[in-house]
Amino acid sequence: MHPAITWGRVPAWRAVGALLAFALADVAALAQPSDRQGNEVVDAVCGQCHLTGKDKAPRIGDAAAWAPRASQGLTSLTESAIKGIRNMPAHGGSPNVSDVEIERAIVYMVNRSGGHWVEPVRGSVVARTSQAIVDTQCASCHQAGLNGAPKIGDRAAWIPRLKNGIDPLVASAVHGHGGMPARGGMPDLDRQDIRDAILYMFTYGLPPSPPVVAAAPPDPRHRLVSGTDVYLGMVRAEALRASQASPITLDEIPSGGGYYHVNVTLYDNRSQEPVTDAAVKMRVTDGMSAESKALKAEARNRPVSYGSFFHMSSGSAYWITAEIRRPGVPHPIEAKFEVKAP
Repeated sequence: MHPAITWGRVPAWRAVGALLAFALADVAALAQPSDRQGNEVVDAVCGQCHLTGKDKAPRIGDAAAWAPRASQGLTSLTESAIKGIRNMPAHGGSPNVSDVEIERAIVYMVNRSGGHWVEPVRGSVVARTSQAIVDTQCASCHQAGLNGAPKIGDRAAWIPRLKNGIDPLVASAVHGHGGMPARGGMPDLDRQDIRDAILYMFTYGLPPSPPVVAAAPPDPRHRLVSGTDVYLGMVRAEALRASQASPITLDEIPSGGGYYHVNVTLYDNRSQEPVTDAAVKMRVTDGMSAESKALKAEARNRPVSYGSFFHMSSGSAYWITAEIRRPGVPHPIEAKFEVKAP
């Protein structure tokens, strides 16, 4: 029988066995779910510094030290604890502490230091609507007006608090005020959540706002000037030649290309009756050249329009000015349009 191989004074087989036992113990520890409560995590890890204030850690029970930290909210404090901040290492120096356990420990320490936080829900998706926030937490005081809290829907009580705008009220809720704890006792509320909850409590009971109907875009070929509605029309001469229903006879349509019939139709804005007795002049220019004409009333149209033919280039921009004189109106009316020739 061969003599036992030894490591130092320990037989090799015993050393291997010990190492295997340690390894299996570590695996078993890692396999166990980490689900400690906040006080357990504080006793095992956080209390080493936070019970005595070691290395300037805020001491548990010191409300003045914890108040500004609590105002940052649970999300911010948890992120700092996970990453480490100043003299505190990441995860409080214990990497086996889970993120959820860190949250529970923070809530425990804040509540032992003057806070009134509610431990956030984990493991399920919770719809965070303003109504859900109010029903879950805010209503505990604001439903009945506990400790002078403005009641939900009591706008007379809310208006003085909103006299300087909503931002100061949001800041007050974030930091806590009077009998209300920081963030209303829900540490993972952000500023937008708090703003929405305040607006919900202020507007509660009001009838829903009517749907907003988008206004129709202004008609680029309509102008209202001095009580007269002016509508601009343009059509190619070629289209009029081909139209059997055209009110303009063929001999009135100029030959050659590049001609457009430009016309205006007029209505009295108050009576909505067509204007049939006006005198109209029109100027058409592309900035380089200009053409001016007196327009004739085309009584064959219904309603009556005033028009003439102008030479224009398709796709080019033009500025059109219609000067309108109406009987009984002391001054000429000018309607201006900027168009592209179709």
